[in-house]
Amino acid sequence: MSHADDHDHAAHTDQPVAARVRRLEERVIAAGLTTDEELDSFLRTFLERASPLNGARLVARAWTDPAFRDLLLADGNAAVAELGLAPGDPARQGYRLQVVENTRDTHNVIVCTLCSCYPLSLLGPSPSWYKSHAYRARVVREPRAVLAEFGLELPGEVEIAVWDSTSEARYMVLPRRPDGTEDLDEERLTGLVTREGLIGTALV
Repeated sequence: MSHADDHDHAAHTDQPVAARVRRLEERVIAAGLTTDEELDSFLRTFLERASPLNGARLVARAWTDPAFRDLLLADGNAAVAELGLAPGDPARQGYRLQVVENTRDTHNVIVCTLCSCYPLSLLGPSPSWYKSHAYRARVVREPRAVLAEFGLELPGEVEIAVWDSTSEARYMVLPRRPDGTEDLDEERLTGLVTREGLIGTALV
C-alpha cells in the first residue's frame, strides 16, 4: 500500500530548493524583518536541538501511556507540544505531523519521493540514503525488497504501507514495543528507539 499519490509538493520543483530558499531569505532581509546573522543563529540553535532522541521520547511515552499514544496518533502536533519539544514544534514550522503505528499486520515506512521532506526536529538530520534517488524511487515500488536490503525481512503476511511526506505533512513511525521490555522505564525505552525505527527501515 502506497500513499505517494497524495503528494502535493510546492510547484516549480525544477528550481533548486536552496535557490528558492535564498530568494525568500533575501526578500525577508530586504524588508527589514531579520538579518543574515539572525537567520544563521536560529539555524544553529534549531540544528543543535534536532535529534532522533526527540522522536524516541514520543515513542517511549506512547508505549507507557495509552492516553498519550491516542493523542500522538490523532494529533502529532499536540503530542509534540505536550512533551515541550519546542522550538522543534511542527506547528511552528508549518507542517502537520502524522504518526503511523506499526502493528502485527502492518509495517510503515516513510519517504519523500520528490525531495527530502522529513521531520528533522524529531528525527535529526536525514541520512544520506533517505535523500538518495534510489531510495526515493524504489521504496514506493518495491518496499519489501528495499527493507530487506536494510536487513529487515518481514513475513509475507505483513502489509507494508509507504507514506510519502510533503511540505505540509510529515510522517513518523510509531514502532511496536519490543517483547520483554515490560519492566523497562520510559528512559530506558527511549534508548531502544533508533532513527531507522522512526523512519521504518528497522523495527525499533
